Amino acid sequence: MLTDPLLDEERCYRAVSSRDTRFDGWVYVGVVTTGIYCRPSCPAMTPKRANVRFYAAAGAAQAAGLRACRRCRPDAVPGSPQWNLRADLVGRAMRLIADGAVERVGVPGLASHLGYSERHLTRQLMAEIGAGPLALARAQRASTARLLIQTTVLPMADVAFASGFASVRQFNETVQAVFAATPTELRRAAGSTPAAPGTLLLRLPYRSPLDIGSLLSFLAAHAVPGIEEAGPTEYRRTLRLPHGHAVVVLTPGSGYVACMLRLSDLRDLATAVQRCRRLLDLDADPVAIVEALGNDRWIGDLVRAAPGRRLPGSVDATETAIRTVLGQQVSLVGARTLAGRLVHAAGSPLPEVDGQLTHIFPDAEAVAVAADDVLALPAARRRAVRGMAAAIADGRLELDAGVDRGAARRSMLELPGIGPWTASYICMRVLGDPDVFLHTDLVIRKAMTARAIPDHVPETWRPWRSYTVMHLWASLTAW
Repeated sequence: MLTDPLLDEERCYRAVSSRDTRFDGWVYVGVVTTGIYCRPSCPAMTPKRANVRFYAAAGAAQAAGLRACRRCRPDAVPGSPQWNLRADLVGRAMRLIADGAVERVGVPGLASHLGYSERHLTRQLMAEIGAGPLALARAQRASTARLLIQTTVLPMADVAFASGFASVRQFNETVQAVFAATPTELRRAAGSTPAAPGTLLLRLPYRSPLDIGSLLSFLAAHAVPGIEEAGPTEYRRTLRLPHGHAVVVLTPGSGYVACMLRLSDLRDLATAVQRCRRLLDLDADPVAIVEALGNDRWIGDLVRAAPGRRLPGSVDATETAIRTVLGQQVSLVGARTLAGRLVHAAGSPLPEVDGQLTHIFPDAEAVAVAADDVLALPAARRRAVRGMAAAIADGRLELDAGVDRGAARRSMLELPGIGPWTASYICMRVLGDPDVFLHTDLVIRKAMTARAIPDHVPETWRPWRSYTVMHLWASLTAW
């Protein structure tokens, strides 16, 4: 069931016929004669058009009674870029489901958080996706289970509950239905040696091209001592997650980003993976961005020169929001120093130091009550930091994956000391809004002046203005 006008069924079938990898994750291909669903680039023989059905999510294909192809593994593809683009109820719900909200609060909690009834949410998802929230969450649980089965030596009962299943029986039935194999058969077929106990080795796929060098440079320039380490070929950091914490190491691979995770609670696996993907913007569609901006009179040369440039995201909304306010009116080095001081004074120490990683960034409650000597800032900015933290802590400001971006921006602007630049930057980095332009940013203004770009031109760059910000920044600075 496809509702995106860019994904009409004839175009999708042409993609299947040509095995076009650009459509992987955008659409899933069901073959009614075999009962299997695939990614469009599956190397198997192209099915007849009459036997093909298209689905907007793996959960919809599974809800239609199809099982995942064991040859192309359609659950191991980049996510659909449309969920980041869309600001409506369905887009917000899909982002929250991917972040594990159904596992944590159930469908009633998900609906309540989005501000709608459970019935209305289910009706909208069924109309747009072809599957309700439970079916979509079930697909994610199945994918998480496969990862744990094939990359660990955990007993199957532990895998079941870590994946979010309510019982071992439900786990066995779902794995058998989705992958046409028992959990034991999946583990035996993996044929790889599991990582050391407590460590998960994963591959995060993306759509090419990916300018991983610019991402690592950005992260290195912003790295805060104690919670991050970054170099030209690796990025390491600590994560605060719903059930515990983690240390993650991200390194470039060929067609994927290698991800090593050490989780204190395996229930956080799906959430950790999704947040790493958001950090590196791995679900973006660079081809669509280049098609829209590559021939632009003003910045087309920048886009063509770096077609894989991405929008660095966030693994922790509180952390990025607080660091953004700390960095107002100071240099990048100064902002890192201030954030590092806050981390070491108010952050949670790791049970075991991991290289230079010693802490987890403090939660909003800890920042709101941090002492003056920890927040060594002018009084007005100190009030802004504490006001932001207090608003997050008491729920007046929500910055999760499913928040209404416009409402979040308005809420931020109501806080003392938070101006349009700060609110827009947080929308861009934390909420993943692809259409933010920082009109008042000094570097952006210099870049526009250098290129003689009139003030009205950024409006023509919708809905990709956040990416134009990254290109203009990179044209004048190394971050």
